[in-house]
Amino acid sequence: MTNSITASPSFITQLREQIEYPSAGVLSKVLLKDKACQYTLFCLAANTDISEHTSTRNATINVIEGRGLLTLSGEDIALKPGVFVFMPANAPHALKAEENLTFLLTLSEKVAENN
Repeated sequence: MTNSITASPSFITQLREQIEYPSAGVLSKVLLKDKACQYTLFCLAANTDISEHTSTRNATINVIEGRGLLTLSGEDIALKPGVFVFMPANAPHALKAEENLTFLLTLSEKVAENN
């Protein structure tokens, strides 16, 4: 299920007040979206798996609460509050929530590389 919050040019929210855990699976809330970025709060129930996939956009994960395991390009990264991860576009990644897990996912446009 995806919820979206309508935002004006300035947007303020208390992330902890937005957390809602589903009984199973994933609940995502798009907090703000513009032409360059999308900010989505992900709430995963304990023992939820997201199978390996990629994104055409750069992404960051900022863990708010809970614990999990991110596998990013074959490397296991422990997710816990305060962990920040940058994932470049097209990097294969998968996720397992070991307990209820909440993180802010930011998707941004991939900047063309200059050679």
